[in-house]
Amino acid sequence: ILGPEMKSTGEVMGIGKKFGDAFAKGQLGIGVKLKTKGKVFISVRDVDKPKVAEIAKNLTDLGFEIVATGGTTEAIRAAGIKCERVNKVLEGRPHIVDMIKNDEIDFIVNTSKGKKSVVDSSSIRRNALLHKVSYTTTLAGAKAMCLALKRGSDFTVTKLQELY
Repeated sequence: ILGPEMKSTGEVMGIGKKFGDAFAKGQLGIGVKLKTKGKVFISVRDVDKPKVAEIAKNLTDLGFEIVATGGTTEAIRAAGIKCERVNKVLEGRPHIVDMIKNDEIDFIVNTSKGKKSVVDSSSIRRNALLHKVSYTTTLAGAKAMCLALKRGSDFTVTKLQELY
């Protein structure tokens, strides 16, 4: 979710033989450090719950631990994937923002719909930014990050002149 300060920011480009390579390079270009292990927080809107298990499976296969809010935890566990439940901010402490502030979270997947859920997730987004935690608001972005993480850390540089 872009704020006014983010709407006027520049762009980066990543080139690779596969999408994961290009996405990883683009992320590095904007200063995102691709973590290879740690904890991922997932909280998705109801319409995304049937698809969230695929993301969680990819992340656990990569070596990440999953923490999620109530309904998302149920969807992930129903697929047989280990997941720790964490409170939403409104559910009391300890909650997800506490985990972000304690540097326990390395990546966030948080989809929301409607004014109320956007407002509810604003403290998560703000603290993710302050603690430099990668954050995506779409399942497509989460899939792209999984592809980037799968590709590893061996990068080749391609000059634009070599492409044409």
